[in-house]
Amino acid sequence: MKLISLLGASGSIGTQTLDIIRQHPNDFKLAAFSVGKNIDLARKIILEFRPELVSVQTKGDYHIVKAEFPGTKVTYGDEGLIETAVFDKADILVNAVLGSVGLNPTLQAIEAGKTIAIANKETLVTAGHLVLEAARKHQVPLLPVDSEHSAIFQALQGEKDKNIERLILTASGGSFRDRTREELVDVTVEEALNHPNWSMGAKITIDSATMMNKGLEVIEAHWLFNMPYEKIDVLMHKESIIHSMVEFHDSSIIAQLGTPDMRVPIQFALTYPDRLPLPAANRLALAKIGSLHFQEMSFERFRCLEFAYSAGKTGGTMPTVLNAANEAAVAAFLQGKIKFLQIEELIEKALIRHQPIEHPELSLIQEVDKETRQYVHSLL
Repeated sequence: MKLISLLGASGSIGTQTLDIIRQHPNDFKLAAFSVGKNIDLARKIILEFRPELVSVQTKGDYHIVKAEFPGTKVTYGDEGLIETAVFDKADILVNAVLGSVGLNPTLQAIEAGKTIAIANKETLVTAGHLVLEAARKHQVPLLPVDSEHSAIFQALQGEKDKNIERLILTASGGSFRDRTREELVDVTVEEALNHPNWSMGAKITIDSATMMNKGLEVIEAHWLFNMPYEKIDVLMHKESIIHSMVEFHDSSIIAQLGTPDMRVPIQFALTYPDRLPLPAANRLALAKIGSLHFQEMSFERFRCLEFAYSAGKTGGTMPTVLNAANEAAVAAFLQGKIKFLQIEELIEKALIRHQPIEHPELSLIQEVDKETRQYVHSLL
């Protein structure tokens, strides 16, 4: 029995993690979880899974939940996230919160010796050097949950790092993959949220449409697999059947395939190095699919992907600026304050004005993150 702390229980990864716990009650137990403002879902989770610790976002919701569930320990805010992340009875932290808010809880959980199942890519994007340094120091495993990184992780089982030629991340292309830049001028929020392959939260779906999501994954792959950016490629693959590949220096390529279902990589992170059945998953039938398609990615078409490679190679505080500017710009688009292509414009302006600082500490990363958001907001 593995006891799990879950940050971000109300999001897409969070709810699917709960589904896995539900399907394997003899293998997993939810020990602690956090939610944002979805108190109705928090109530349902408490009643079904009976965790010992619950964290909510606001002090008002804290009083509500505490009154309704006197037998459950309740906390809130940033400190609540940390308390959930380091909960002493939990074996694994599943970090599924959205954005850079997941960074400090992850670092605290690593110091507490928790195994980390990482779905919060912003943590590695903004502070990969700190996270990897802490993980090595405390000998804590970082297990990828993103489907692309899980695919690479699975393909590398039993392999030697010295034999790797390159990593190949696949990309569905997002909601507007078949549109030219000229056709993106007046697209709506509703159109952008209509992903052809995956069911995800609003922010990550917009990131998929701009290709920033893949850019962040490139930076994440750089840290997770200690791979230079020159050896990380992105390939358009509209079917989302091959989740990613590894090419070795003898020209062999190992790919991980499956139907688009995030429960598979989530469960693999929870069971590693073993596997469990996933009866509810749709089996891959290649004969029915018939053919798979691939094409090169264009930096001219998907400028956010170019921004990510450039920021990653520059390093220091530049990826922090990339992530913070993107989060602020996407939020503005979702609120109807800017048009779709202005997301790129705001990110580019933030990157151009920033003078990167090498090897930043956590306090500086947080300062740069805050300042970048303020700058983007000033442009709206």
